[in-house]
Amino acid sequence: MTPDGTEPATPTKSRIEYLEELGDELVARGLRVRLTLPRGQSPALHVANPDASALTENILVEQDADGWWFWWSWSERITLADDTAGAADRIAGVLASRP
Repeated sequence: MTPDGTEPATPTKSRIEYLEELGDELVARGLRVRLTLPRGQSPALHVANPDASALTENILVEQDADGWWFWWSWSERITLADDTAGAADRIAGVLASRP
């Protein structure tokens, strides 16, 4: 409790923290990741399939009224950012090389 008797606000993670957690999940699935911090733009996670260099994607994280979401670069939601395992599964599936 705070001195005025209210509950303290729950701290939220930063974009970079969400992307780093997702990066850890993706590395565990065998993908390569690199956090990018372009000037004047939101940070992104560059994800690559090491077995197929053409299979890459930049993942973003943005907040809206529903909370924080991971997004594909083509402006489609992946999952809520609190579901890093689910997001990693979807991303790994899209970037999987198929014979």
